[in-house]
Amino acid sequence: MSWNDADRSDGQSRLAVEQEIKEPDRYRVLLHNDDYTSMDFVVSVLRNIFHKTPEEATAIMLLVHRQGVGQCGVYTREVAETKVRRVRSTARAAGYPLKCTMEKVH
Repeated sequence: MSWNDADRSDGQSRLAVEQEIKEPDRYRVLLHNDDYTSMDFVVSVLRNIFHKTPEEATAIMLLVHRQGVGQCGVYTREVAETKVRRVRSTARAAGYPLKCTMEKVH
């Protein structure tokens, strides 16, 4: 049976397939400002973990510094969780309290 045959015989078959291939939820990863983490370290995190250019990393770091929070990127849940864990472990290993969170994009 071809896809066209399935579409003709049962309109619900096509709907079920379309529902199965729904885009995965997306999550934004955020860095939060603190009084201890150096700007250079934040730029390094943005370059090494989020693969930002030096210019992008500096712009995000300044946004975090001035506004208290800045977005590093938008990813699937698993990728976002991994990035958050990497930031936290890298910061702790360097002795910084850098806060990194994720939130679902609505």
